[in-house]
Amino acid sequence: MKDFLAVFQLANLAFFLTVIVGRSLYLWSTQGINPFALGAGKRGLPRLLELLLFPWLTLWMLVLVLSALHSSFQPVPTLWNSVWQDRPAAQIPGVLVILAGDGLFVGALASFGNSWRLGIDETKAGALVTKGIFTVSRNPIFMFIDLYFLGTFLVTGALIF
Repeated sequence: MKDFLAVFQLANLAFFLTVIVGRSLYLWSTQGINPFALGAGKRGLPRLLELLLFPWLTLWMLVLVLSALHSSFQPVPTLWNSVWQDRPAAQIPGVLVILAGDGLFVGALASFGNSWRLGIDETKAGALVTKGIFTVSRNPIFMFIDLYFLGTFLVTGALIF
């Protein structure tokens, strides 16, 4: 079961990164849209928090990969990386929660079309999306992130997730 969960976590992370990079390159190369506009037009704490997203997410992904590879090296304090539960009764629902989040993510990106951005590109603002998954939720990407984090916690049991 541990091998399946490790492969699942790595494959899911690869899927997420491939979709994000692919969509970003598509928007940039075909539409001239900068999909990464975090912190643009903001000042102070809101700008700082948006700009800290990439380093924090990079650390989170590094810990996820190291956890899946069963590495002894951990770049976070032991308390944050200690395993709080390690039971199939939580891991199986965790996989299902991640898969549900993936479905939301794909539905959101399909609904977004060319309006997808991280932040707001004021030079080429996207149109307000009201179709597809957005008829059910105004924030399906945030819902995906919440489900991904919750599912990863259930699969790994580590508090950082």
